This record gives sequence, C-alpha cells and structure tokens, in this order.
Amino acid sequence: MFERYENSPIYPIKNTKGNGNRIYVKREDLLPFSLGGNKVRIAREFFRDMEEKNCDTMVVYGNTRSNLCRVIANQCYIQNIPCYMISSREEHEKEREETGNSRLMELLGAKIIPCTKAEIASAVEETMKAIEKTGRKPYYIYGNKWGTGNEATATAAYVKAYREIQDFEEEHALSFDYIFHASGTGATQSGLICGHILAGDSTKIIGISVSSREYERGVSVIRTGVESYLKDRKISRNFDTDQEIFLECKYNKGGYGIYDEEILDCIRRQFRKNSLPLDPVYTGKAFLGMEKYLEEQKITGKNILFLHTGGTPLFYDCLYAGKLKQEGI
Repeated sequence: MFERYENSPIYPIKNTKGNGNRIYVKREDLLPFSLGGNKVRIAREFFRDMEEKNCDTMVVYGNTRSNLCRVIANQCYIQNIPCYMISSREEHEKEREETGNSRLMELLGAKIIPCTKAEIASAVEETMKAIEKTGRKPYYIYGNKWGTGNEATATAAYVKAYREIQDFEEEHALSFDYIFHASGTGATQSGLICGHILAGDSTKIIGISVSSREYERGVSVIRTGVESYLKDRKISRNFDTDQEIFLECKYNKGGYGIYDEEILDCIRRQFRKNSLPLDPVYTGKAFLGMEKYLEEQKITGKNILFLHTGGTPLFYDCLYAGKLKQEGI
C-alpha cells in the first residue's frame, strides 16, 4: 500500500496576481497515502533504508504539526512497527499544541515523547538506549542524536520526483523557469537541486523557508543534503554547490508555525480561485512567499511550478478554528 502510488498531477492554475507568469502546481498533497504530501515520498525512502539496516523500531522527530511524523506513524501501524516520536514545542509556544496531525499520530499508536528544543538530542539518545535494552534495533530517521548523518536518504525522494517533472515538461513541450516550494528540513530542496543538477537544465529551485532557521544554517543543511547524495552515488561534481541553492528566509513571518492575516488571505484566495487547499504552516506561507518573490524580482512571462508539499490536516485545523472566516463575505 505504501509503495504503490501514482505520480502526483501537475496542472495550470489561475494566476491571481496578473503578472503574466504561467503558474502550475504539482499536487503532492494528492499522493494516495495518509493524506498525501511530500513526506510520503521521503518516508518511503526512510523505510527502505531502515529495512536495509535490519532495524525493527522507528524513532522520529517532529513538532505536533509534522506531516512526516503523521505519515511515518501510519506506515508503522500498517507494518506493526513500534513508533516513537520525539516531539518538541517551538520557542514561542508555552505548551505543546494539539493539531490534526498530532491527533492522527495518537490514533496510529505512536509513542509521543515531549521535550523542549534544548532537550531533543538527549531525548533521542535516551529513547534509543531504552529501546536497545529491550533487545530491539531502533532506527532514527535523521542519523545520530544531533540529527545528522542520514541526509542522502531523504534527498533521494525528490531526485526521483524531479524526473516526474521532467516527464511533464517533455510531454507538454515546456520548461519550468522556476520551481517554488516550502523549505523546512531541507530534504525536498536538496533532492530537487540534485535532480536539476543531474538533468543539466536551467531551472532555478527556490525554497521559501517556513522555519526560524537562520539563512546560513538553512543553506548548510541543504548543502549537506546535496553533497551527501552525490557522494553516496559516487557522482562527481565540478561546480559550486552554493551557487545552486536559493533559499528565501524573509517570508517566514518570524518562524515555524507563525502566521498572520496576509497568509490567511492567501489561503482564502487560492481556495476560492483555484480550489487549492493551503495551510498556514507550510504551503500557505510558501505560496505567499512565491508571489512576493515574483513581484519583488519583477519576474514576468515565465513558467512557474509551485510544489504543493501537502498538509491537509493543517488546512482543516485552520478552517475548523474559524480562521478562514472573513467579514463581509
């Protein structure tokens, strides 16, 4: 079930800004597993790696809003694999917030281990040791307790997805000048960049940061993902990796999970005009960032692809909380 899904559709949408750009969207949110999203592809790579390493217990890390944790918990339930989730709250949060994703994780039996940001490494280490004492072999998706060492695995997901984009371009006799997407952990952007490098095309991959991670740190994470993947596949390179990394941090509204009325207005507009469900944490922030980037850079008449990375439960969180209501409508 997890392994069998079709490519996500790509189609044009109405450009509500009227700048002459042709906007297309790749609907990763429609991948038919666990409410879809880019994390379906990334989770699949983690499970393959876990199996190759003969591990039998999954350890993940993520906030209560995490799409990846939801997808992994779902697959663990299906395969009867114990799933432990290290869950920190953001610095601006006084307590751990409940979301549609966190409720689904609980429904799927994930063992939630709450902690602060400063306690993540120690929580991972303690959890891994406790699992090992039971005789099981845990797999932590990000590598070591500091969250490094397994970048190439996640990156591989969007190298493969990039080939789908190339197939669409070939079939429809067009080339995308820009690909925009929400950039959080950096895995999706690393994979798209590797796909672009291997294709040798001129497409510019623009990640819109949705976190509070500073620019240099964000670029470093993406760089590591790209270089780890190329090294792992023994692919030689004769270019400056940083010249291929375009990460925009000024549209993050202050950090992960923080949003404002401008983002909510973008979500309303895109659902009304294009039937496109965006969320305030990831895709709504990224779509608005894309619009602002195109306007500020005075980009017109180009083929633009927006990669909808998913987050359906978060769209409904926003809807059911009444945040999409608007006076006078």
